[in-house]
Amino acid sequence: MASMDVSLKEMMTIDGAIGAAVVDHGSGMTLGALGGSKDLDLQVAGAGNTEVVKAKLRTMDSLGLKDAIEDILITLGSQYHIIRPVSGRGGKGLFLYLALDRGRANLAMARHQLRSIEEKLDV
Repeated sequence: MASMDVSLKEMMTIDGAIGAAVVDHGSGMTLGALGGSKDLDLQVAGAGNTEVVKAKLRTMDSLGLKDAIEDILITLGSQYHIIRPVSGRGGKGLFLYLALDRGRANLAMARHQLRSIEEKLDV
């Protein structure tokens, strides 16, 4: 099992990582973050992406889908943003947020590595 700090450091080793955060989608509060820039405020991104997760959960409920979100991908012109809800024991209500530089990232590998980090996270 890995702590939140260790998990954030692992997320930042993913090729192309710009910023990483662990966010509580109930409150929108970013519990931990690494990286970011003047153009990527991880506190603001965490709060905003909370609304994305909540909207998707509401939509799934309206459709009667009895499934779980594996991840949500947002593709921008120069970046990928991956939102991955934590499904482990203590992680209910949390999600991992990873921003990647599209020019340096391998999306398939990033998703694979993020899944591995999520599985080891102990909150």
